Amino acid sequence: MKKLKCVVTVAMMTVSFAGNAQQHPMYSQYMFNMLNINPAYAGSRGVISATALYRNQWVNIDGAPQTASFSMDMALKRKKIGLGFQLYDDKLGIERSTGFNMSYAFRIQLTNAGTLSLGLQGGLVNYRAYYSQVRTFQPGDPSFSQDINGFLPAAAAGIYYNSDNFYLGISTPALLQTKLTRDNTADVSSATGRDLHLFLTTGFVVPMGQDLMLKPSVLVKAVSGAPVEYDLNANLWIQNTLALGFSYRTGDSYVGMLELQMSKQLRFGYAYDKTFSSLGQLNNGTHELMIRMEFGNSNNKVASPRFF
Repeated sequence: MKKLKCVVTVAMMTVSFAGNAQQHPMYSQYMFNMLNINPAYAGSRGVISATALYRNQWVNIDGAPQTASFSMDMALKRKKIGLGFQLYDDKLGIERSTGFNMSYAFRIQLTNAGTLSLGLQGGLVNYRAYYSQVRTFQPGDPSFSQDINGFLPAAAAGIYYNSDNFYLGISTPALLQTKLTRDNTADVSSATGRDLHLFLTTGFVVPMGQDLMLKPSVLVKAVSGAPVEYDLNANLWIQNTLALGFSYRTGDSYVGMLELQMSKQLRFGYAYDKTFSSLGQLNNGTHELMIRMEFGNSNNKVASPRFF
């Protein structure tokens, strides 16, 4: 019975998402690399930054989501322009989406107060749905005889402000509503107010002594017609080397995080999510790994390893 519930849960999610490439992959460690949710973040660290992430969700549930991504961003022309790109692969049940995004950010220095960035992102995603792999009660069911495989465009926009100790960002990760029909025809339209996704992120740093820094942050996700979701986070940095973190995702899960600054250039991160909904009884949690490598600029400087 437990296994049947797992299969039914994933199947219902797959059917509800089928043909729609607008589902946005999310990570628990998003606050350490926000290029995934806001293109205006590109170049904000002032160095060449490369990040790899892997998320294995709901362990022990067949067909549960798995997401991997690699991103790189940098600042150019005296840090007035930020460029970034991202490759990703997202799996859920019989669905798979593989794509890339290119980000451009125009950065405005506000005297000594910080930097304001305006960002745009464009990309392409290859969406596949393998209906022929579904075992049906009636062999040869025509509803599951044909797979879907096609390419769809993607676009996003955002605004991002950051200083040494504070950041604030607003973004929409899906400017386009895209869908593949059963004959692999792309249906593309501009996202309306009813369909628009809005993300708001903010965070700051609080010194707590010579060797401790507290970094609280929040992510607000709003979609018309759905409850507003909040990710409430706090990370405590110890001697700029080790960070212990905790997150609460409304209506979904608790998250424990560990970040290790192995050198000025190299960071490793791990997060474990435990769902507290009824789904949490059917799986062994979610594991997420992150590794980031940064390369200094001509002055051999590297962005602060502990902030944004």
